[in-house]
Amino acid sequence: MSFKAAAIQMCSGVDPAKNAAAMARLVREAAAEGATYVQTPEMTGMLQRDRAAARAVLADEAHDIIVKTGSELAAELGIHMHVGSTAIALADGKIANRGFLFGPDGRILNRYDKIHMFDVDLDNGESWRESAAYTAGSEARVLSLPFAEMGFAICYDVRFPALFRAQAIAGAEVMTVPAAFTKQTGEAHWEILLRARAIENGVFVIAAAQAGRHEDGRETFGHSMIIDPWGTVLASAGATGEAVIVAEIDPSAVKAAHDKIPNLRNGREFSIEKIAGAVAGGVAA
Repeated sequence: MSFKAAAIQMCSGVDPAKNAAAMARLVREAAAEGATYVQTPEMTGMLQRDRAAARAVLADEAHDIIVKTGSELAAELGIHMHVGSTAIALADGKIANRGFLFGPDGRILNRYDKIHMFDVDLDNGESWRESAAYTAGSEARVLSLPFAEMGFAICYDVRFPALFRAQAIAGAEVMTVPAAFTKQTGEAHWEILLRARAIENGVFVIAAAQAGRHEDGRETFGHSMIIDPWGTVLASAGATGEAVIVAEIDPSAVKAAHDKIPNLRNGREFSIEKIAGAVAGGVAA
């Protein structure tokens, strides 16, 4: 059964209530275009580099405005509503970078906590230490929906192909990668990583992104994308500003891709041995 999917591009600021209102406006626009599955970016609820200021407005899951609004939108519009992620306050004082998928009745069908923490130092002087504030997830999931088998990832997870391969082997037909990619890393790797994950697993990839200059000073890459199992970009957004992109997803294309390139079936276990290179007087044994 084919379905229409939408990826929502946002430029979230520091006020969760304003971001919830922007999300609601864009999701209604996507539903008006016929989308029955709608995905928002990573950190839909707030992008705030000042951790003390962020903690001052964070809420637990039961009281979070983005969770509440996502549930209400799903029920109001009769859609599968995927909040790509938002920051959720945990009891131990840390934060979860958590995605939610709501069913058409507004119930939470799936939670996913980002597994891989973005702890990097970039050439442009930016330094990020997600693990200092966030608790990493440890569980990958494939969710059976009426229209497709769906796998979950968030942003930096896209650089870890084993996560996607495990989900593909478990039957995932659609992989989701909501993100807030930095401008520098996005320019270098965003599209090629998303297309690689689609091609090597023969799956659709839906990636809603943050875009532009944010209130906290950071700049994100944008270019939200929907990609088919052959690596073709079905829909994409620009570098800055809000956007709604929509594409038709036909899960039968996943089987067709697997029939053409059956690498999931052809994979083999193997051992690895590290050996020395050339040595003085000859070649290593």
